[in-house]
Amino acid sequence: MNSNLDLLQPYPFQKLRKLFENLTHKADLSPINLHIGEPKHATPDFIRQAMVDHLHRLSNYPTTQGMPELRQSIADWIVRRFNVPAINPDTEIIPVNGSREALFSFAQAVIDTAATPAPYVVCPNPFYQIYEGAALLGGASPQYINTTADNAFKLDFSQLHNTAWSRTQLIYVCNPNNPTGSVMSLDEWRQLFEISDRYGCIIAADECYSEIYFNENSPPLGALTAAHQLGRAGFPRLVVFNSLSKRSNVPGLRSGFVAGDAQILEKYLLYRTYHGCAMNPAAQAASIAAWSDETHVAENRCLYTRKFSEATTRLSGATAAQMPDAGFYLWYKTPISDTDFTMQLRRDYNVTVLPGSYLGREVHGVNPGKNYVRIALVAPLVECIEAIDRIKSLLNDLSRA
Repeated sequence: MNSNLDLLQPYPFQKLRKLFENLTHKADLSPINLHIGEPKHATPDFIRQAMVDHLHRLSNYPTTQGMPELRQSIADWIVRRFNVPAINPDTEIIPVNGSREALFSFAQAVIDTAATPAPYVVCPNPFYQIYEGAALLGGASPQYINTTADNAFKLDFSQLHNTAWSRTQLIYVCNPNNPTGSVMSLDEWRQLFEISDRYGCIIAADECYSEIYFNENSPPLGALTAAHQLGRAGFPRLVVFNSLSKRSNVPGLRSGFVAGDAQILEKYLLYRTYHGCAMNPAAQAASIAAWSDETHVAENRCLYTRKFSEATTRLSGATAAQMPDAGFYLWYKTPISDTDFTMQLRRDYNVTVLPGSYLGREVHGVNPGKNYVRIALVAPLVECIEAIDRIKSLLNDLSRA
């Protein structure tokens, strides 16, 4: 077996199951699960119908590069959404089976294990665990940049010294961030591009939450937009990952794309040809329909906006919930340890959230996820309101203790 498998930590939800072992909960309260970032809004009918209408295509092998019509629909969406003048659907876009699959396999294609000294992969802390696993199984050492409330959860690139950056081959950024909800500014992108130019590292920008935001007139700044505004023609050393799962409420479709530097994507396409991960033709047809429509996306945002408005209002007070820049997570600071808070909430109120420490690593003596919980506001509005009221009851219990 690959010895690097021994370096992997249990996935956060495995840790959560372990935490809840032998834990009872009140049977008179219905369970509300807000620990997994799985969209629960209804899949639009027109997307499902597009898949049904093209089931006959299952009789054909799909190509790794996907249908030209799919790549064109993605290119058209990128131009509309990110205000770039053009993107080449034949050389700068590859359809993928969801962003998770691509974020992992990309590191396997990019990391050069023959490099001396051994390579580094940088990611924010706390973080989506796929970044760390991809680095370790790709033969690299993960390096972390702590994001904390003191710095508005922004990336402070100075936390890593020049010697570390000189060994860095790949840096993952999550924009909007999971779990903190922060969005990178143009100045942050400028700093990151300067690091990429200086040290030659590739940027993997995970933007799967880019379409969940709360001001229709102010969508999150994307990596491709930032590159264009800063005059970076051809998106050098930049690859962006996006997905329909959150945008269009189709997590089971497993459909997304990577876009950016054509030279990198040429090599990544070669890797994928051997990897064997082409998207099935019916899913491609459904994806074309989804990328071509914005009405359902705006309606989706309205649902999240209502839930966040209710949640932040009901949790107002000394431990108020902070509205994220974007995404569907509340990154909530707990008055006691995050694991104790999670256990008491499950035991006494039958609501499940995720301890923030499970999403972080201790770096420089600090786990920046400690004493936070991630609350995924993915359930229907009524359930989210009920869950928030139960959380408020727990907070009242703790204040009286």
